[in-house]
Amino acid sequence: MSSEHISLTTKTIREQIQRHGYISVADYMNAVATDYYARGDVFGRGGDFVTAPEISQAFGEIVGLWAAVTWQQMGSPRHVHLVECGPGRGTLMADALRATKGAHGFVAAAKIHLVERSPALRALQKKTLSNHDITWHDDLATVPDGPVIIIGNEFLDALPVRQYQRTNDGWAERVITLDGRGELTFSTRPADNIPIPIPLAVTAEVGAIFEFSEAITALVKHIANRIARNSGAALLIDYGHSASGLGDTLQAVKGHSYHNVLTSPGEADMTAHVDFAHVKAMAKSAGVCVFGPIEQGIWLRQLGIGLRQVQLARGKPADVAQTIEQGVRRLTEPHGMGVLFKVITLADPSLPRLEGFP
Repeated sequence: MSSEHISLTTKTIREQIQRHGYISVADYMNAVATDYYARGDVFGRGGDFVTAPEISQAFGEIVGLWAAVTWQQMGSPRHVHLVECGPGRGTLMADALRATKGAHGFVAAAKIHLVERSPALRALQKKTLSNHDITWHDDLATVPDGPVIIIGNEFLDALPVRQYQRTNDGWAERVITLDGRGELTFSTRPADNIPIPIPLAVTAEVGAIFEFSEAITALVKHIANRIARNSGAALLIDYGHSASGLGDTLQAVKGHSYHNVLTSPGEADMTAHVDFAHVKAMAKSAGVCVFGPIEQGIWLRQLGIGLRQVQLARGKPADVAQTIEQGVRRLTEPHGMGVLFKVITLADPSLPRLEGFP
């Protein structure tokens, strides 16, 4: 990113602070994400972070086979909208479609939709998926009606959160403002409203932080309502906690290392942990069936990633087989992504228990 682009991002944030006296954490995350993903390819060893599809092709293949089996459980409709939110380079979708060629009728039935706002990332996805007919959307709401299978891997964590902080005078909203030197800093302001009861609100110590995402709430309700109306399922995979609680999980990553969230906005990936208990509650309130959340490692092993590892390594040189094994271990083991990352599925209540959930 050019220095002029960086200064423009910072200027926009500072102008809002000067107009209103502050910027909410949610608005700050939105501004940062818009510019950050406009850069294009921020993934992989040469970027800032690595996602599961880039670690092992087995991940996308497992997701694809899950989608094909789910389609069969839906009665194998003639047409199904296969939607990915936040598709990165398009690697997951490419691996998924390759793996499902043997699932009779699925690839022919699947109408592929990618929810992606960044023109630079769309260009990468178009290149990766050049052999497929793709429709892009800025928003999930523009995907046509009809049976749907939605995939979101590391999508929810990038959606903005508001933060609330316990003070001596009660709960206040945590915001970003300027200090005496004109640098970005955290502060608090009276909360206009607190959207849901804060866990442990009475016993929380001064300084405790609670996070709430209006964007995730709206998205989950939209997905659930869509599934209830049109039939289908949504597979959401992300890092986060199974029970609602307190804690500051806002983080930025640059060059595969943690980065100060208030330094050089727009240069680093910014995320927050997903509250899966809230996701589950919102989905159930909309009338859909929810499976999970369960740990990613358990889900992948249930679906046979160990067997796929053996297949991929068969006949390969020892160093290649070791790399394949290391990738699968990173996805499944507790010291890697196996425990922190969770899997949750929203489904039409008429469907049987979906694959991968013991």
